[in-house]
Amino acid sequence: MPLLPLIVAVVAAGAVLLIFYGLAGKSPVDPVQARLIQLGSMQARNLEELELQQPFLERTLKPLATRLSGSVARITSASFASRTQRRLALAGNPGDLTVSEWLGMKGIFALLGGGLLAVLMLLLSSGIVMVLTVGLFGTGMGYIGPEFWLGKRIKARQKAILRMIPDSLDLLTISVRAGLGFDAALAKVVEKVEGPLSEEFRRALAEVRVGKTRRDALRDIVPRTEVGPLTNFIGAIIQAEQLGVSISKVLQVQSEQLRIERRQRAEEMAAKAPIKMLFPLVGCIFPSLFIVILGPAIILIVQNFTTTQ
Repeated sequence: MPLLPLIVAVVAAGAVLLIFYGLAGKSPVDPVQARLIQLGSMQARNLEELELQQPFLERTLKPLATRLSGSVARITSASFASRTQRRLALAGNPGDLTVSEWLGMKGIFALLGGGLLAVLMLLLSSGIVMVLTVGLFGTGMGYIGPEFWLGKRIKARQKAILRMIPDSLDLLTISVRAGLGFDAALAKVVEKVEGPLSEEFRRALAEVRVGKTRRDALRDIVPRTEVGPLTNFIGAIIQAEQLGVSISKVLQVQSEQLRIERRQRAEEMAAKAPIKMLFPLVGCIFPSLFIVILGPAIILIVQNFTTTQ
């Protein structure tokens, strides 16, 4: 019998046994202990890298806005602060900014706008009066500009919620009629649907888990959204819970009503389309047609008039 194949077979069998022994004898790693070891060996350089990975807003503008928030908050009234708080809630609390941080952010943009325009006017060798005037204008625009951005974000969020309501309510109705409770069906909607409406439902479920009643948790969604169909839906659910009416029937009626309202909104938008198309037609297309059609005739008239003279 050849000796070489036997040696190869013995070595292969030994390698397989060693690999099996190593895998079987390896003790399982505790994930908590591994995480503690990782944190213990973390260098300051890694902490700096983690901090640099944060967005620019979190690293620079937000701390500066916090420092300026005190001076800006002194010149604002309580009513303005409450209105700002409501608008931030309607916008979904962008960047988790508080009212003071938002006011400080507006102060930063006001200083940047005024400073940049003033420097630009100085580079253009303008007079001191023009520099001050343009600087004040830039300061005002920098302070008011974030409000326009916030208003646009509020409208976009409300529009997204309005679009999500019919489909989310259909899924909620199907889940309840399939045997799930209302909270479990709401959790299923949060799991399957993404968007601002799911975020509000997720927050309501979290508030219910920490002890708030479902009625109060749902009622608190209304001032954070201010969407008419969602307000009607929440009111119907609260009223059904108070009167002991079957929630599945209420959900079915609300689902049918929301589908009808969605079709009516689509028909309304289709009816407005011709009117909206009229302004581009009058302002852009008709002048071009007049130039193409009447242009040669006007040229011939001018030529004939000059030749006769």
